[in-house]
Amino acid sequence: MGEMSIIWLRAAAGLYSLGLLHAILTLVRRRDNLFRVALGAFTLGSVFHFVSIVEEGIVNNRCPITNFYETLSMCAFLIVLVYLFAHWRYKVESLSVFVFPMVFVMALVATLGNPVSAWTSPVVRNVWLTVHIVLVLLGYAALLLTAGASVLYLIQERELKTKKPRNFYYRLPPLGTLDDLISKSMAIGFVLITLAVIAGSTWAFIELKTRWISQPKIAISFFTWGIYLALVCLRTTAGWRGRKAALMTVAVLGFSALTWAAHARLGAVLFHQ
Repeated sequence: MGEMSIIWLRAAAGLYSLGLLHAILTLVRRRDNLFRVALGAFTLGSVFHFVSIVEEGIVNNRCPITNFYETLSMCAFLIVLVYLFAHWRYKVESLSVFVFPMVFVMALVATLGNPVSAWTSPVVRNVWLTVHIVLVLLGYAALLLTAGASVLYLIQERELKTKKPRNFYYRLPPLGTLDDLISKSMAIGFVLITLAVIAGSTWAFIELKTRWISQPKIAISFFTWGIYLALVCLRTTAGWRGRKAALMTVAVLGFSALTWAAHARLGAVLFHQ
């Protein structure tokens, strides 16, 4: 991508980050006081995004969808347009919890199409990787807690449906308590995993240059994050509670386990280089 096109796209990604902040605050605090500010930044970001796409097309004299980064940028821009139209027509504010983080991550990844210089020092490199790993571990711990509460929820629900619940049933927390625990730990886990994905993506980009996006481990990470985002969206916007949310949480934990297994060896090797 051209230099000016990247600058415009980075400006758009910076504005989109307010949407990510809004989604995080909505999940953690269950408030949407920042929505109007985030929507304004989201709209202004779409203008910079449009300028980036036009700039890239004029410089190369073609439609800017010939490589992964250009295509991702175009897809993110189209998603922005669809959401802004849907919000204008139907006032679907709740979808912002899903759309804002997704667009921000897509725009961020699209800005990583141009190689950059190496790390300024080995200390910065190792600290950055350490932060990424700590965020991942904390996020997985929160996800494991969510999955554990989900399993207890399924057991408790099953016991309630039986005519003669076993003694184990009386030792389990009430369904309302478990559901509240699932909501809080899920929100915290999503925030930590999102920050870990952002940190890991930038680290891999500097480390591997443009080759980072072709790594299967990276694809697995983004896929797992996308599943997690879908879970959060379904619980927030569609009101998924109880059995559906519990089963999907367990599925997300399974994908996360595969992601961790895929990265464990690579992370250990690169960290000690």
